[in-house]
Amino acid sequence: MPTTVLIVDDHPSFRATARLLLDGDGYTVVGEAETGTSAVTKALQLRPDLVLLDVNLPDIDGFEVARRLTAQEAAPAVVLVSSRDGRDFGPLVERCGARGFIGKADLSGDAIRELVS
Repeated sequence: MPTTVLIVDDHPSFRATARLLLDGDGYTVVGEAETGTSAVTKALQLRPDLVLLDVNLPDIDGFEVARRLTAQEAAPAVVLVSSRDGRDFGPLVERCGARGFIGKADLSGDAIRELVS
């Protein structure tokens, strides 16, 4: 079961909220990133078990970041998040190597565990 998390989102308020929520659910947040490029770099440095990854980032989108992360040896589990409905993305979630998608309003430790266990 993943326990260490890297949170990737360009909104500081969401990162702070996700950190509080995940810390309260027994996860250890090891870092945060604001862009896709910094997410890839930090994931390589920090080696989290899980990357909580926003779909819409200012440089490269979350689908491409997920592809890059899951193509690595000893890849972290990737869970995509967005304020948009997951159905808006169709098969992109499955094709990018992510374990799944959670709407930001539905984010919880239990929702993550359901996808990655």
